[in-house]
Amino acid sequence: MNFVNRMKIGYLRAQRDWRLLNLTKKVAAKSHPRSVQKPVLMFNASTRLGGFSQNAAFSLLTSWGLQLAGVPVVHFACRAGMSRCVLGTNPDDYAAAPPCKVCIAQSKKLYSSAPVRWFDYQSNNELFNVIKDLSLETLSTFEFKPDGTNLSFNGVSIPLGDLVLSSLRWALRRYHLQDDEPTRYLLREYVLSAYRVAEAFDQVLDEVEPKVAVIFNGLQFPEAIAKWVAKRRGIRVITYEVSFTPFSAFFTDGEATAYPIKISETFKLSPEQDAKLDNYLRQRFKGDFTMAGIRFWPEINGLNDDFLSRAGQFKQIVPVFTNVIFDTSQKHANVVFPHMFAWLDSILEVIRKHQETLFVIRAHPDEKRPGTRKQARESVSDWVDKNKVSDLNNVIFYDSNEYINSYELIKKGKFIAIYNSSIGLEATILGVPVLCGGKARFTQYPIVFFPKSIEAYSRKMEQFLDKDTISLPEEFVDNARKFLYHQLFKVSLPFGEFLEAHPTPGYVQLKRFSWKKLRPEHSETIKVITEGILNRKPFVMPDRLED
Repeated sequence: MNFVNRMKIGYLRAQRDWRLLNLTKKVAAKSHPRSVQKPVLMFNASTRLGGFSQNAAFSLLTSWGLQLAGVPVVHFACRAGMSRCVLGTNPDDYAAAPPCKVCIAQSKKLYSSAPVRWFDYQSNNELFNVIKDLSLETLSTFEFKPDGTNLSFNGVSIPLGDLVLSSLRWALRRYHLQDDEPTRYLLREYVLSAYRVAEAFDQVLDEVEPKVAVIFNGLQFPEAIAKWVAKRRGIRVITYEVSFTPFSAFFTDGEATAYPIKISETFKLSPEQDAKLDNYLRQRFKGDFTMAGIRFWPEINGLNDDFLSRAGQFKQIVPVFTNVIFDTSQKHANVVFPHMFAWLDSILEVIRKHQETLFVIRAHPDEKRPGTRKQARESVSDWVDKNKVSDLNNVIFYDSNEYINSYELIKKGKFIAIYNSSIGLEATILGVPVLCGGKARFTQYPIVFFPKSIEAYSRKMEQFLDKDTISLPEEFVDNARKFLYHQLFKVSLPFGEFLEAHPTPGYVQLKRFSWKKLRPEHSETIKVITEGILNRKPFVMPDRLED
């Protein structure tokens, strides 16, 4: 990098820091918390380190909006409070300590407009001695019942193993963990750190007595243990996650990573709403979309002549769409099959049996995200190689970095098989039946065929393959359109008036705006969130702003 570029980057960084500092000072000066109002406790240790992610931005902007509405806000923040954390884990160097210095510095910048309750790390010798020699399997289900402490939930076993397991899978980018010392070490440190968060959060709840706790995600272990402690004490917990349109968030009293979406039985799409949804789908089918600030498709290619020639040799085509195995949605998905690879194993049995059918397996585009450490270390391509799937005559495999047009593929299919991919929702809208193997956010409504057991799934698969045609209920298509509309335009709370993309993919930065825009009366998003937190109103955009 030459001198001019370094100067330019330094100037832009200084501008961004000044904007953040200026807004923080303005919010602090213009906030007048009502003393009779119980505070809102904010916690999001797993959203960022030194950068500024969307989820970190959602938390900050929400806290500013609450403060300007006269609501006291307290931040619960990590000050090297965990020996190992999720984002600070280096899967290539398990002994590497997290970058606490840069993270603490960022927290001080972000939270300076409101009181902060910091927590530091303190190892628990009793707990360490109990877990130091445990196997991976035992650690994964480990529960701890502390004795002789001041914890308000003393006498209750804390399911530490279960609460941290999803985080370890996410950090190591795999579902099946290896029972080796690096993995056991990280799991032990996660368990010890989770317990420290539990102690500190319990103490803060005593001191602050919050009206509600607003917590990122609720599944990564620092927030998961905080959520467990708060609920144990009868305190309302709201979780949030990145939503489905650019710079939007999803807030809920339920599990944010499961995206529970409620649709009124009387709701019908108006002609204007139908047109709005169709316009979105036209862009989506071109690959023109982002998720969590990442554009998965730098290009998109149609089905070529070689594919069409090979497909013509078979009676029918069944596209198979997979998921990222370490994604946070997978904990909710695994209700029929124990995990996605077990589902793929069942698909493989069917592939070998039905030589008249061409199965096209499509790996998720995020499985091998270029330029980051967020690449699966247990991937569908590994499964394909291990099982010699590509040697089978009736299989075509597209890896995650092959930018084939999935929607053209869907239209060629007799039906499609998914685990819990959102492409199942779109396939139904395209009029193609979907056989679903994992619980998805949309399986709460009749949208796809979702058998409730492995045996029932196998029977349904055989029925679909043997039938000449598969009837797709009109109800499925109607429900899919309603659900997708709600997902995009009702429960996705837009923060685009405050945020824009950062030069680093996946990060955001603040736009230039007046602090006054953060008042609920000047921002419908802030109003919806504030009323949802304070008055239990739905976290849903009002109808008048949809069109």
